[in-house]
Amino acid sequence: MNREDFPVQIRMPVAWGHLDAFGHVNNTVYFRFFEDARIACFARIGLDVLMSETKVGPILARTGCVFRRPLGFPDTVTACARIEDVGVDRFTMIYAVFSDAHGLAAHGDGRIVMLDYATGGKVPIPSEVRAAIEGL
Repeated sequence: MNREDFPVQIRMPVAWGHLDAFGHVNNTVYFRFFEDARIACFARIGLDVLMSETKVGPILARTGCVFRRPLGFPDTVTACARIEDVGVDRFTMIYAVFSDAHGLAAHGDGRIVMLDYATGGKVPIPSEVRAAIEGL
């Protein structure tokens, strides 16, 4: 798994407040890193605009993480995302967190389902979003 495998990448510093009592980044923070990459990816494929205009948007159905290395302070990470396994109303996001100090620190995935927030029901991925995903 390499950074080059991911079209969406955002860099951020590890904050002192990310650390737990053992002096390393708390495991919940990795999911925040994934979330930051996910939201950046959503913006790249137009889901932020779609949601504001139509109330149709993504919802996280499940997520998981494999912790490879503990992170500490100070450090800078690159949170990455890509989309795979695109279905009618869902897709899978693959995440990775790379540390400047240690390399690959964690990787994971999440299942994203398209939802009509007005009705609470699943809907197909709009064609313009599907095209943007293919363009990544």
